[in-house]
Amino acid sequence: MNAIDTAAARYLALGDSYTIGEGVPAAGTWPFQLAAALRAQGVPLADPQVIATTGWTTDELAAAIDEAAPQGPFALVSLLIGVNNQYRGRPLAEYRQQFEQLLQRAIALADELPARVLVLSIPDWGLTPYARDNGRDAAQVAQDIDDFNAAARACCGDYGVAFVDITPVSRDGGDQPAMLVDDGLHPSAQMYRRWMEVALPVARGLLAASQPQ
Repeated sequence: MNAIDTAAARYLALGDSYTIGEGVPAAGTWPFQLAAALRAQGVPLADPQVIATTGWTTDELAAAIDEAAPQGPFALVSLLIGVNNQYRGRPLAEYRQQFEQLLQRAIALADELPARVLVLSIPDWGLTPYARDNGRDAAQVAQDIDDFNAAARACCGDYGVAFVDITPVSRDGGDQPAMLVDDGLHPSAQMYRRWMEVALPVARGLLAASQPQ
């Protein structure tokens, strides 16, 4: 398999509302900010092809990938999924199984190279005004999110995929108005920038490592 020339590097972003950026212009989402930041550092990564919609669970994302039929190989594939499994009270064991299947698909789309795949952790929405207003138990949400993230991290470790933990960032002032859009739930472009800044050195390293020496 040949490494992809960064002059034409393609990026596929897979996920849910946190990838499509509910309430945020495309340029403000973390995948678009990531591509722009990499270009500013001399890595000409294209803006991402995005397969993501607010509300999707792991199985719904899988079905959407089937329908969209993205054509690899991609220089970079990101995956951020699972919050809606947790929100709907879906079992952890089901998430673990379906996340692994999605990770396998992400690797396949990255030319079967795990080193071109980037997974972001699920942020903690339990501290948001939306959660408070809807009577959600913030401590329980946090525990659930931690459990889902532990499963995803372990799976990434098994496959040699980079796992970027942005959950602490989401918990650091993530309930502040500037960090949220008007619905009091979804992150603002400012919060997405903070996630991007955590992911940026990892993504840059992955792209550099996949190039010919």
